[in-house]
Amino acid sequence: MTKRKTWTQKLLAAPRYLQHIHGRLRNEMKELGRLSALLDIMEQGRLDTFFQPILQLGNGRTMGHEVLNRPPHSAQFPTTEHFYEFAGRTDQMFRFEHYCRRISLSQYIERLPDAESGTDRLVFINVHPGVLNDSRHRSGETLSLLQELNLSPERVVFELTERQAVQDYVGFEKVLSHYREQGFRIAVDDAGSGYNSLKTLVYLKPEFIKLDKFLIRGIHSSREQQELLELISEYATRSATRVIAEGIETEEELLYLQMAGIEFGQGYALGRPGYSPEPGAFPSDSPQVSAGGGCKHVSSDR
Repeated sequence: MTKRKTWTQKLLAAPRYLQHIHGRLRNEMKELGRLSALLDIMEQGRLDTFFQPILQLGNGRTMGHEVLNRPPHSAQFPTTEHFYEFAGRTDQMFRFEHYCRRISLSQYIERLPDAESGTDRLVFINVHPGVLNDSRHRSGETLSLLQELNLSPERVVFELTERQAVQDYVGFEKVLSHYREQGFRIAVDDAGSGYNSLKTLVYLKPEFIKLDKFLIRGIHSSREQQELLELISEYATRSATRVIAEGIETEEELLYLQMAGIEFGQGYALGRPGYSPEPGAFPSDSPQVSAGGGCKHVSSDR
């Protein structure tokens, strides 16, 4: 009786098991499709490169640009976030980052307007922490590329993404010291967005803190956001770290950040990502100002 019941249960469970196998196969086929699309993007050079200005909030001068590489829209990658999330968990991450770094820096030099060629503006390039920790990255390939482009490492800022990938903060701090000795600087992205970002600030001591856009959104009318900004600013002052506010979309946000003494800013209100690294501008000097005198509210990636 027990044996017959066991076989009956197995027979009843068979359709569910087959559904499970079918689901796994379907997911694996999707992953293979995404991997094929990623390889195709690299092999055919299909990333679009843009440059978004970062301004000094005290005087409106452009201090640098963040390089943004965006994939073409596809069924495999409906958003840029989907694309980078997938790339970050594949065994192609080092190859992909090397490809991104080369096109980021070479396109920056190639598209730099003649009027800007003599400046010492900084270039912020997004880097996955796992790549910096890879021995292949420490072989001097980036320095060779910079020498080829006649670009000083002192002008390059590694902007760390995917902080959860850092497992050994003490060891990673030593890795960053290696790059600092060569002249590179470090920025931590999305500061204030959670425990990992605060832990990163303490251990890695970046030269730049980039405040999360959700902290900046509507900050002129939120006491809670203002208090958090004040705490981060105090920490930055004590640790000689410079602060960049991301995602500035309105003139009200900009005015509050200026009054709060934030040194740098980035966002659609100051300059949209463009084909070439052009200077940004305050809303009052920009065509983004509405007829009523305020900055139009626009969705910002940064």
